[in-house]
Amino acid sequence: MFKHRKSVPTAAISIALLAQGAIAAEEQFFPVLSYRVGPYGANGQSFFGGFVDYLTYVNLKENGVNGVKIVWEECETEYNNAKGIECYERLKDKAKVSTGPIHTMSTGVAYALIDKSKEDKIPLAMMGYGRTDAVDGSVFPYAFPLVTTYQMQASAILRFIKERGKGGLEGKKIVYLYHDSAYGKEPIVALQEEAKLNKFELTLIPVAHPGNEQGAQWLKIRQENPDYVVFWGWGVMNQTALKAAQKVGFSRDKMIGSWWAGSEEDTVPAGDAAKGYMAATWNVAGKDVPLIADIEKVVYGAGKGNLQDTSKIGTILYNRGVSAAVLSVEATRKAQEKYGKGKPVNGEQVRWAMENLDITDARLKEIGATNLLPQIKTSCTDHEGSGKVKIQQWDGAKWIPVSGWIEGNKGLIHPLFQASAKQYATEKGIAPRDCSKEK
Repeated sequence: MFKHRKSVPTAAISIALLAQGAIAAEEQFFPVLSYRVGPYGANGQSFFGGFVDYLTYVNLKENGVNGVKIVWEECETEYNNAKGIECYERLKDKAKVSTGPIHTMSTGVAYALIDKSKEDKIPLAMMGYGRTDAVDGSVFPYAFPLVTTYQMQASAILRFIKERGKGGLEGKKIVYLYHDSAYGKEPIVALQEEAKLNKFELTLIPVAHPGNEQGAQWLKIRQENPDYVVFWGWGVMNQTALKAAQKVGFSRDKMIGSWWAGSEEDTVPAGDAAKGYMAATWNVAGKDVPLIADIEKVVYGAGKGNLQDTSKIGTILYNRGVSAAVLSVEATRKAQEKYGKGKPVNGEQVRWAMENLDITDARLKEIGATNLLPQIKTSCTDHEGSGKVKIQQWDGAKWIPVSGWIEGNKGLIHPLFQASAKQYATEKGIAPRDCSKEK
C-alpha cells in the first residue's frame, strides 16, 4: 500500500491538504492522482505543480469558489496503472461527498478508471489524453477528453503540414514514430484514414517504453527518408528522439511532436538537437499570460507555492496544469450556478457542469487566461469541446507559436469516435443516452 504523499513544499500547502478524516461540509474536495517520481516524474512535477498552484490561488484570491474553500489530497501513482487504481480507491469515498474532476495525466490509468468512475459517479477528466471515443457522451457520461483529442491533434498536425507545404499531402511520405502504449496507439486509426483521404504514404514505427533505445527506429527512418516525422513521445523518449534525429541527419523542422512531446522537459535536455523542432499544444508557454504572472505574485508571494523549483513557472507543462485546474474550477462554478452558490457540489452535479461548459474568450480574458487555452463548449454529444491546437517551435531557448488555432478534420474524425463508442456500448450492453433530451 502506498502512503499519502504531500506535495512539496509540505508547509506551503498544509492548509489545503486533508487529513484522513471526513470532509467539512463547506469544502470542495479535489482528488489529485499525481506522479512526481518515476520515469515521467519531471513532467508530473510541472503539470501537477501548476494544477495545485491554481487551486491555492483561487483560495487566496477569491476565498474559494463562491466562498467554498477548495481542499485536495494528492496520491502518488508513479504513472503506474495499478497504483493509479489504488489511489482512486483510496480517495473515492471523499470524492463521493464532493469532488472536482479527477485528472490522472495517464492514458493507461484513465482507461482503467472509465467504468469505475461511472459507477461511483465521479467525473473523469482526460485533457489531451485517455479514451478518446469518450467524446461521445451518450455512451460515456462521466468521461471527458476535454479540449482536444489525439485524433484531432494528429489531423491538425497534418493540416499544418499540408498548408505549410502549399502542395497538399499527396505522394508525401510520413512516418509516425510512437510510444508503444495506449497513448501512442490512439491516433493510428485517424492517421490511416487521413492517409487514405489525402493519398500519402504512412509508415508506423513503435518505440518500447520508456523509449531510451531508438537506434533501430532511426536507422529505419533514415532509410525511409520521409518528408515528415509525426512524433508521439513521452518522458525520456522525447530528448532521445531529438538527439537521434540529429545523429542521423534528419532535420528537426520536419519533425512535429504531440503536446506530450513539446515541453521544456523535452527540449532543454536535448540541447542543440532540439532547435527547430515543432510540436502541437493547446496552451502557450510563458508568463505573458496574466493569470500565470498573478499566480506567481499571489501564491509564491505569500510563500504558499507548490514548487521548490520556481523556474518551472510559465513552462508548457506548468501552464497546462493551470489550464486543467481552470477548467475544473470553472466546472465547479458552473455546477454551483445550477445547484446552489456557496455550496459544495457532488460528482453528479459536476458531471452536468462539465457537459455544459461554455468558456468563451470573454471569460478567459476575465480570469486572465487569454490564449492559455482555446474556447471550450461541451455538450452530451461532444465531451471534447474544442478540437483545436497551435503549433509551436523551439528556437533553442523557448517555445514560439508558429500558427494560430488549427482545427483538425472534425467531419472525418468524430464519426470514428461515434463508431468506436457504439461498438463499446454493444460490447458492454450499454443503452446510450438520448442526447436530445439532455439539458
